[in-house]
Amino acid sequence: MEKIYKILIFTDLDGSLLHRDTFKFDHIKDYLKQLLSKGIFIIPNTSKTEKEILEFNNELGSSLPHIAENGAVIKGLDLLNSNLPKELILSKEKDNLAKIFEKSVPDNLQNKCKWLSKMDKNKQSLIFGLKDEKLKMALDRKYTIPFIFEGNKNEKKELSKIVKKKGLALQEGGRVINLTDKVNKAKALQVFVRFFKKKNQNVKTIAVGDNYNDLDMLKISDFPCLVFNDKFTLDQIPINDLITTNKPSPDGWADVIKMALVKINKN
Repeated sequence: MEKIYKILIFTDLDGSLLHRDTFKFDHIKDYLKQLLSKGIFIIPNTSKTEKEILEFNNELGSSLPHIAENGAVIKGLDLLNSNLPKELILSKEKDNLAKIFEKSVPDNLQNKCKWLSKMDKNKQSLIFGLKDEKLKMALDRKYTIPFIFEGNKNEKKELSKIVKKKGLALQEGGRVINLTDKVNKAKALQVFVRFFKKKNQNVKTIAVGDNYNDLDMLKISDFPCLVFNDKFTLDQIPINDLITTNKPSPDGWADVIKMALVKINKN
């Protein structure tokens, strides 16, 4: 008897599903709706804030469960099954992260960290590529602290080592570095799937990303997908059976998903 799989697509947003500069996804909106109508679940797994993801949901016209702020919080498992929780918080709040950082990181390194929350609006806008209400939503963080690091590679390594010893992490995306708890997109994906499997045994996961902070998520998925990003190059990506495209987002997203679904159907 043929197995029927529940398919979960965990996807980064900026540069993976959304256009890198305009943040639009009009080209593929109908395709997303088509996938949802077939019972395929799309779960944003992103460094974006909850408000930004809800705005994306609003533009799509669907309520999607999601993972916000680099794996810090899972929302909307109950949308997949009413017996599952509405919210799972996996991280300390940002005030606690800031206290740990200030106590443990020496001044010479702290001075190289330029917190976005302390910059003027013009600088914030330039870094995020956002304005007005969208910029406000991007800065409305509960569990992560975005910053620009103005030191060299060795200093960045030293900073990373110090925060790691204190149980925190640095998550590097396309625009900023985020100070986070010891969470990431991969860990949140695993927690999400563990809860989902309580009600559905036959699950296949697709993960889509375009940057460094997506690689762990891709590595643990059944069907890892990398969308083209000309600012991100790795000579050797240590991920088995990686599905790639030479198209950037949003078209590249549809490309890799179609290839992944063909593979699932063959299995």
